[in-house]
Amino acid sequence: MGNEELVFLLIGLKWTVVLSAIGFVCGCIAGLGVALARTSGSPLLERITSGYIAVFQGTPLLMQLFVVYYGLALIGLKLDAWLAVAIGLTLHASAYLGEIWRGSIEAVPRGQTEAAKALSLKYVSRMKDIILPQALRISLPATIGFLVQLIKGTSLASIVGFTELTRAGNIISNQIFQPLTVFGVVGALYFLMCCPLTILGARLERRFAASAR
Repeated sequence: MGNEELVFLLIGLKWTVVLSAIGFVCGCIAGLGVALARTSGSPLLERITSGYIAVFQGTPLLMQLFVVYYGLALIGLKLDAWLAVAIGLTLHASAYLGEIWRGSIEAVPRGQTEAAKALSLKYVSRMKDIILPQALRISLPATIGFLVQLIKGTSLASIVGFTELTRAGNIISNQIFQPLTVFGVVGALYFLMCCPLTILGARLERRFAASAR
């Protein structure tokens, strides 16, 4: 495998990073809304978001990307492949992160909320200043773990013809007929992205477990 092939892989790696970042950041924003709705105390909001989470956790990411790209085209909304994948990853991430953060919000001792209410703090101040900072700390290991899964999930973008790292490797493999070499490099690049995050998540989990004793 020569320099041209390696450069092509690095371009695919760039798009993997971009898609992961878009899906994660937008998923965080939407996921926060889902988590707040799930813990709002409103039966209607809780039922709607519970159904939303059930749909995206109960179906494969591959199918979700397929539906966003090809399904929307059937109703006249033709999206570029990268935009369709970004939307699909955002929806997928928001469901998982919303449930992770819902659990973290509920893990904050109830006494914190009761004390905030006793101080006459409004809902926004109560969540922003007291509940969410503690919930974020609790959720960090699981959130980082999900980010690792999301990075690997971008490999499914090839279903709509988008050229990210895995598809770039497949294209090169078909050209030079060296699949072990090519996908060995692809695997190494995924490892270099995911391994530091996995180690960070494990360290945070151990640190939080130790501080809770």
